[in-house]
Amino acid sequence: MARSFYSHIKDAWKQPGEGKLAELQWQRKQEWRDQGAIERVEHPTRLDKARELGYKAKQGVVVARVAVRKGTARQQRHKAGRRSKRQGVNRIGRAKNLQRISEERASRKYRNLRVLNSYWVGEDGSQKWFEVILLDPEHPAIQNDGDLGWITNNSQENRAFRGLTSAGHKGRGLRKRGKGTEKTRPSKNGGTQRKK
Repeated sequence: MARSFYSHIKDAWKQPGEGKLAELQWQRKQEWRDQGAIERVEHPTRLDKARELGYKAKQGVVVARVAVRKGTARQQRHKAGRRSKRQGVNRIGRAKNLQRISEERASRKYRNLRVLNSYWVGEDGSQKWFEVILLDPEHPAIQNDGDLGWITNNSQENRAFRGLTSAGHKGRGLRKRGKGTEKTRPSKNGGTQRKK
């Protein structure tokens, strides 16, 4: 049986550092570094992944590429009153994964759109790039779409900030079920917020 076009794209992205894609990625990164932190793109870089996550080439669907600096959080040094050991500057991990951060930044820039999902497209020594799929809940093409219409519901507002995307679910520990996950639902801090 003949393989689909998407299956060939998927195979190429399994090892983006090898083959023809490696040279293409190198050229892309040269351009991406000169661009802004959030850039709207006409077409997804990884068409197979975008389609898997719900992308459709239609009105009301926007794709934005977001650059996020890699590594731990950087803190300013305290001006006085602490010895070096207690400065708390280095080795401070982020509470959220970089993909979640990219979704939130895209959502802040495009306030009238809602984040559907996102995927990794590249990285270098200092930053990672993610492409975020955003939908316009007020557009008739989205409202009348049988697959995407659910995002117009009021309960889907601020999805990225509430951890309702796939990356958000992963960061909140919702990919696991059963023993050991008793305190992850409804949220990590759900038990502490409850009134005594």
